[in-house]
Amino acid sequence: MILLTGGAGFIGSNLLAALAAADREVAVVDRLRDGGKWRNIARHAIAELVHPDEFWDFMGTEPPIQAVVHLGAISATTATDGDLVARTNLTLSQRLWEWCADAEVPFLYASSAATYGDGSQGFDDDFSARSLARLRPLNLYGWSKHAFDRWVERQVREARAAPPAWMGLKFFNVYGPNEYHKGSMISVVKVKHDEFAAGRAARLFRSDRDGVADGEQKRDFVWVGDCVAVMGWWLSHRDPPNGLFNLGTGQARSYRDLVSALARAMQVEDRVEWIDMPASLRGQYQNFTEARMDRLRAAGFDRPFTALEYGIAQYVQVLRSGEPHV
Repeated sequence: MILLTGGAGFIGSNLLAALAAADREVAVVDRLRDGGKWRNIARHAIAELVHPDEFWDFMGTEPPIQAVVHLGAISATTATDGDLVARTNLTLSQRLWEWCADAEVPFLYASSAATYGDGSQGFDDDFSARSLARLRPLNLYGWSKHAFDRWVERQVREARAAPPAWMGLKFFNVYGPNEYHKGSMISVVKVKHDEFAAGRAARLFRSDRDGVADGEQKRDFVWVGDCVAVMGWWLSHRDPPNGLFNLGTGQARSYRDLVSALARAMQVEDRVEWIDMPASLRGQYQNFTEARMDRLRAAGFDRPFTALEYGIAQYVQVLRSGEPHV
């Protein structure tokens, strides 16, 4: 059995779909609440559905777990409750690491490109204490992920108890099916799709930085299927690599590129409405992200990443279908 926290969420449910298709047994840990999040897991058989409040009781039964994939987190970059974020994103991750070390179970966890802050220190997934210490996340969410990365680095450096295999993934700007429930944290691809679908122009922020033209703010947009491929590769590896790795495409693309690709895929007019950046985002906005991918490649993952235009075309097909859930 694979234990998958956040298994009804965006990336988690896409991974669940792939694991179910491979006939892997999965226990999902998540809160479904009163929205439509249950639809993300409705098409797949699951071994257990565990509410987070009952999680440690479930773990105390010592189920035959082959691996823990820890994707569950408070992922809103606008979160402000520091105690809650620390308990959920840091303390729980630490306890899971220790459980996996004691039980000798492989552990895969989600970090984030938000750990890189404004990008002034680059996007190098160097796992040394010195490199990690240089990073300055811009928000509480990014700090919580960075704090756990640094905690893991110390466990490894000081040869403390560790899982038999472990991987952290710094997800960049992931887009794809099953993200509709994320509210304000939904991908810009889905937001712009919905604007076009409503007959409006795509709204983009004017640049607030000298030297960056309007619409030329760039991000490393990564198709969720590529993220699933990396996790599936690691989970099926006979001798999986240990380490903290970026998970993007390695190629930054502009918001203007994204809107144009969407317009072509949807066969609508390529229209943009420029709006001022909200005051709440000024000074906290990443104008450029681009994953350095050579370490993951050196670890053995050699599958090509999906080009933005092709990923958007796939996503539009899913959204047009009568089955918009994977």
